[in-house]
Amino acid sequence: MNVDLNEINSRLTGLDEAAVTASLERWSVVAKPLKSLGALEDLVTRIAGITGEARFDISRRALVVMCADNGVIAQGVTQTDESITALVAADLAKGCSSANLMARVAGVDVIPVDVGVKNPPDTPGLLNRRVAAGTRDFTAGPAMTREQALQAVGAGVETALECREKGYRLIATGEMGIGNTTTSAAVAAVLMGCEPREITGRGAGLSDDGLKRKIAAIERGIAVNRPDAGDALDVLGKLGGFDIAAMAGLFIGGALARLPVVIDGVISAVAALAAQRLCPGCAFAMIPSHMSAEPAARRVFGELEMEPVIRAGMRLGEGTGALCLFPLLDMAMALYDGLAFSDIGMEAYTPQS
Repeated sequence: MNVDLNEINSRLTGLDEAAVTASLERWSVVAKPLKSLGALEDLVTRIAGITGEARFDISRRALVVMCADNGVIAQGVTQTDESITALVAADLAKGCSSANLMARVAGVDVIPVDVGVKNPPDTPGLLNRRVAAGTRDFTAGPAMTREQALQAVGAGVETALECREKGYRLIATGEMGIGNTTTSAAVAAVLMGCEPREITGRGAGLSDDGLKRKIAAIERGIAVNRPDAGDALDVLGKLGGFDIAAMAGLFIGGALARLPVVIDGVISAVAALAAQRLCPGCAFAMIPSHMSAEPAARRVFGELEMEPVIRAGMRLGEGTGALCLFPLLDMAMALYDGLAFSDIGMEAYTPQS
């Protein structure tokens, strides 16, 4: 899908303030103490503002998992090789990955998307949005071309619009790509102007030596490619992965369709930051879920001016942290759509100074 990010940004209008006001009014008459659900009330009201509807239905929802391989794994930055990307992508399509098991509990459909798996599995149910067979090793030059980066973003936009057309009213972002904690740390370091060592974590359990190699690879990639921090597409193309670029597109497409998009962990959050830099008007449609245990997470959410409601030290990926938010939203919605003070013959609470 060809995308014109400037044209998309010009069409985005932000939160629907009338829906926000109506949602706050609804919360004021729900039979409970004012603001007693805290941040969960804020998220419900944010969804109202995104959708433009004070009363809405989020029972139809999906987790979109962008799958791709990363050439930087040649630098010894991971415990496993690219075969695991293909394996988990196949499991996602078969319905037997960690994300699938959690999604069933949360009542969420899982949509795995191949945007650049090096050796893609021949498995029904894996949506084909391939850009290339993985990215190149960014320590030797750009991970992808600018055109490929834009194509990956377009794949995400297209997928979000398709989700809306199929009747989904809330989607979450997930990823699967060995090496993507390296690519996301590299992108985040440039976009936020910080040193890689400050925000790079161990990913899936790297040793001390492995962490040193990972940081060195990121530093080398930045030095070799000299990405322009003011041009997020340049940063994505030189240091990112197809999965990150496609997730950025999901956030942009979600905003275009007024479809709330839930941020997962640190890789998803970096994609959200890239989306915000590519298309500033899209940030209104983002919903934070959890604070990843990866060191970059707190800083990235700070840049996004968001505060995730879940703090459980998770770092599994695949969108599993985002999935944990859905049952919390369901419980909040049960009250939001439930009894009002008038239903139980009680005077409503009033704000106290």
